[in-house]
Amino acid sequence: MTKVITNEKSIEVLLDRGVEEAIEKESLKRKLLSGKQLRIKFGIDPTSPDLHLGHTVPLRKLRQFQDLGHQAILLIGDFTAKIGDPSGRNEARKMLTDEEVKSNFKHYQEQAGKVLDMEKVEVRFNTEWYDKKGYAFLFELTSKFTVARVMERDDFKKRLKDDVDISMVEILYPLLQGYDSVALDADVEIGGTDQKFNLLMGRKVQRKYKKLEQDIMTIPLLEGLDGVHKMSKSLGNYIGLTEDPVDMFGKLMSIPDSLIIKYFNLLTNIDREVIEKYKKEMRTSLTNPKDVKVILAADIVRQYYGPEEAQKSQEHFEKVFSKKEMPEEIETVEVKKGEDVIDVLVRSGMAESKSDARRKVEQGGVSIEGEVVKDFQTKLGEEYQDKIIKVGKRHFRKIKVL
Repeated sequence: MTKVITNEKSIEVLLDRGVEEAIEKESLKRKLLSGKQLRIKFGIDPTSPDLHLGHTVPLRKLRQFQDLGHQAILLIGDFTAKIGDPSGRNEARKMLTDEEVKSNFKHYQEQAGKVLDMEKVEVRFNTEWYDKKGYAFLFELTSKFTVARVMERDDFKKRLKDDVDISMVEILYPLLQGYDSVALDADVEIGGTDQKFNLLMGRKVQRKYKKLEQDIMTIPLLEGLDGVHKMSKSLGNYIGLTEDPVDMFGKLMSIPDSLIIKYFNLLTNIDREVIEKYKKEMRTSLTNPKDVKVILAADIVRQYYGPEEAQKSQEHFEKVFSKKEMPEEIETVEVKKGEDVIDVLVRSGMAESKSDARRKVEQGGVSIEGEVVKDFQTKLGEEYQDKIIKVGKRHFRKIKVL
């Protein structure tokens, strides 16, 4: 059995850094000091195929528990994902099919392994218990709670006020997430601040099933590249865990200055004293925020790709953006004579879809040899041979017309 570390300083960092609220904090602290190995649950519904830096905030907290010798549980909500968590939503999520769920969680463990020691993680799927239960269980679970209690959550109140429908399965969701904690014998559950209602529901469900109530820890939500909304793939303001290191570095350099310190605190292990120094120096104009962002970007890329890639990414950024030079190596994209520019963008990987490519063109983000492409129906002929097409600030391709 793994030895549990009870170092007070490490526990204080665990309970304080990157934590919005701990319930009950003193109870959890006593348990951490006791030397007992705790079962720490973090659940994630596979509603999309990729994880991003926003997902790593609670994963990093789970890793801190793991490093102190506690049992990390990564719960893949392959059953609850089909319903969709209503937290923070002003409308119902689209219900996913079994095939969509399986496709989405296919690479979750591999990506989570960039943060967690997966050899010591207990990976579970909530279909393990829900696929074995029938209508009697559903009657039993729902009979323990009132509709009024479930409707206390803020997002439901807002939707009722705005006359937006709430489906019955959405009402069930927090009860099912709560029962997950019963099935897993969770001592602690981690989640974003938008998950507080669901986490507290876990305590209530455990109490109803005569289990010890879990302590809960809420983690701040990470704003994305727009500096306003929670990082989300659907909003396009995310930095993916599987992104090319050059792209990851470039995106981190584009975050608003107002997010620099928050990103340091939530996404790095750099000492808080050093972070406070950066904060003070930026506030008093002793340091250019751009220089601090370089330190941040290099640290994060180093975590996921190693020091060599971090150095290469920094050099690429400085050459292409700071010195306004072209990268030394530019991939070639083969183009059929007369092919539409949006098809080329998708095929070359510079756009995720035709609608994404069209949006990039309409926003003025596509240029060829420095001239902005204004029409998404532009056709590429022989006159574009060997010219450089650029998308945004980071993507370049040399055109080869066939």
